[in-house]
Amino acid sequence: MPLDTGDLAFETKLLHGADDLASARSAPLVLDSDLGLGEALAAARRSRGLRVEDITRITRIRGPYVAAIEAFDLAALPSRPFVIGFIRAYGRALGLDAESVVARFRAEAPDPQACLQAPVKVDHQNSWASRLVVLAASVIVVSVVGWNLWRHAHAEGPRSFASAPLAPASSNGLNSVTLGAPLPTPPEASAPPAYQTPGLSPDTAAEASQGAEATENSGKGTTPGPLTEGARFQPQGAVYGATSSGAGVILQARAPTALIVRGPDGAVIFAREMAKGEAYRAPATVGVTANVDSPSAMEVFVGGVAHGVLTDARTSLAHIAD
Repeated sequence: MPLDTGDLAFETKLLHGADDLASARSAPLVLDSDLGLGEALAAARRSRGLRVEDITRITRIRGPYVAAIEAFDLAALPSRPFVIGFIRAYGRALGLDAESVVARFRAEAPDPQACLQAPVKVDHQNSWASRLVVLAASVIVVSVVGWNLWRHAHAEGPRSFASAPLAPASSNGLNSVTLGAPLPTPPEASAPPAYQTPGLSPDTAAEASQGAEATENSGKGTTPGPLTEGARFQPQGAVYGATSSGAGVILQARAPTALIVRGPDGAVIFAREMAKGEAYRAPATVGVTANVDSPSAMEVFVGGVAHGVLTDARTSLAHIAD
């Protein structure tokens, strides 16, 4: 907000007309209270016998500004601090009390930026209108909710609740209850089919089932038995792979170890963690290889006769048969 500073430097510098100013101030003068400030200043100037040019020369205020002050045309004047300085200089030039003239100007032309009023109480005269709006909104909400409930109730259709006939009472005072057939097991609760190792024939699977008990009792981590060169193959657990008539090489685990057998194309045809005593009959096919974790834990039988243990983790079974 601009400050109401008032006095300016030029109003105290009377460079010309000192004799005219002294003669103008020789007689006391009072502004006419029935007139506006601008008209009262113009009347006082004329009563002193001064022209607008004289006021301009004495106060150094431009002629258009002096005319605007007398016409009280504030829109034609500069900012308010300059106008107050002009009013003060004009009053002094006429021999008036400059501060009284400025006070009258402020009373007739109050500063619009200083007319801020203190906060007052909220007017509640129109509160009934707010209540009416709230009531109307509540009615709309209730209507919409009620319509949706009615629509859903009729969309579902009438429900019939037929009472079930009561079973006749038994002689012991209890009602007899008849149970229907049990429901089928849901798909997610049924057990998955047993895993079938690729290349394992049904006959071999039967032999593996017969030797399951021996496999379970073999236990991992046991010490391999002594080797007997030339000994005949004796099943000591489950036997997997080809049938006895079509086998070229038999691998029997002397201790627990993993066995992976691949065909000529590299595809896995057998994979199992072999327990002690379990055996695998390899098909008489060229290009079949066996991979084991511990070669010394796997005894080799060719033609049903023991030929020692594997020496490498990856072995060509066709090469052994040769």
